[in-house]
Formats: sequence, structure tokens, C-alpha cells
Amino acid sequence: MIQFPLDSNIRYLPLVYLLPSDLIDRCPTLCALPRCLSEIAASNEMMDMITGDAFLKEIMDAAASLAFPHFGFGGWKEHYTGYSPVWRLSYSLPIWAKLIEEETGWGLQALFRMKPGTQIPFPDTERIHELFGKVVKRAIEEQGWQPMLDVIKEMPCDEDFEPWDTNVRKDFLRKWYHTRSKKVQTVSLEELIEEDEDASIFYIPDAAQNVEAYVIAKDFVERFLATLSEKDRQIVQLRQDGYSYVEIADALGYKNHSGVIKRIEAVKKKFKEYKGKE
Repeated sequence: MIQFPLDSNIRYLPLVYLLPSDLIDRCPTLCALPRCLSEIAASNEMMDMITGDAFLKEIMDAAASLAFPHFGFGGWKEHYTGYSPVWRLSYSLPIWAKLIEEETGWGLQALFRMKPGTQIPFPDTERIHELFGKVVKRAIEEQGWQPMLDVIKEMPCDEDFEPWDTNVRKDFLRKWYHTRSKKVQTVSLEELIEEDEDASIFYIPDAAQNVEAYVIAKDFVERFLATLSEKDRQIVQLRQDGYSYVEIADALGYKNHSGVIKRIEAVKKKFKEYKGKE
């Protein structure tokens, strides 16, 4: 009979045998473990390997990679940093082990009941992805994570993302500097110059590189907008929110979109004058 402390790494051994072959191949320690419990039990080296930090790190990383895509945040775990709350949630290894055993019956007891010498085959990759999708959904419901996830999705931070040219980070930066959300007021006027490259009305500095410059620029735009008429501010806001000239004209009661274009040109002129006085 194999005895071990309740907090031993061996409690995660069943998860090792659920990892798809392409994932376990990237984990040197896990890959070195025999796919037979009898061989592990007969080897002090293998038992020591299981109790080591490398085993725990690799099984945590592997399980997190399988769990992360099911939180609905786009990209892969590797695209995010440890500052991301969702990245941290994906490392809830005890929860994944518990729920997987509840869903499938596959845990330590099932592992120990196997006949000596049994070789454990690699699982079907698609089935494992479906299984993790199910347990992540259960965890979100049972742990009450959904309200927190909604806030994280609504208010991401630059620190959440690795500084690589990934689609998820580019999407974040685009929304950060020029949001199209109706719920968050943008500070960028770049949409007003999309058809006039020479009229560089405003440029938002990179907040990650120069926070002071970003704050100053934000304040400048807000002060300029305060000088506009209510109708012009509405036009700017609607244009920033992604509405076309025709849609703005319909929303504000203009006969056609040419009136909107004239007002935008007037706003650009006012901006140049305002900028020159600063």
C-alpha cells in the first residue's frame, strides 16, 4: 500500500495521465514519468521526482493551459502575465483535480485500483479539451467568479498582457486608446482626422511608456471638448463611438450627412486654434 501526505504532489498524478501527448511532450519532468503506476512505485527516483518542485510547476502550467481558453478571454495563457486575474484563476489546480474526479471518476483511487503493470494510454485530445471546458464552467458557477470575470473583461489593464505583438494585446490597445464602447467615454479624437492626414488634431501617448504625458493629453482633450457646443460634443462623441456620418445625421436631426462633415471640419479648425493658444 502506498502512503503519502494529503498535501503531497502525488494527488495530482491522475491529471498527468489526462494531458494530451502534444502537451506533455513540452514538460520534461512529466514526460519522464512512466505510464504505469507499478513502475513509479518501484522507483525511488520517480517518487522523488513527483514530490519535487519541477513536477508541481509543470502540472500547474499544463493544467492552466488547458483551463485558460475556457474563461472566454481570447488568446492563450501564454499571452497574459501573472498580473492578469484570469491567468491566476487558470492555476486553480486543486479545483481542477477535484472537479475532474467528480465529473469522470478519475482520481487517485481509480489510479490505485488499476491492475499492476497496466500501461495508461494517452487520452483523446478533443475529449480532454471538452472536459476542461465543463469543469471551468462548473468552477465559475460554484465559486461565484462570473461577476468578477465580467469586471475584468470590461476593465482590462496593460499589465495583464505580455509585451508581444499578439492579437489580444493589439485589441486591448485599440480599445484603450480609441474605445468604441458606448459605456466608456474615450479621450481620443483620432476618428476626426481619419480622412485628413495633415490635420493631426490629437495623439494619445502610450500610457505604458509615459503615464505623465498620457494624463496631460487626456486633460487637454477634456478642456477642449468643454469649449464646444452641446451639438458639436454630441457629434464628436458619436463619431468616436464608431457611427458613420449618415448615422450621426439621422441621430441628431440633420437633413443629410454633409452638415455633419461641415461641423467636424469646424471642430478641427477650432482644435488647431485652441492648440495654438496653449
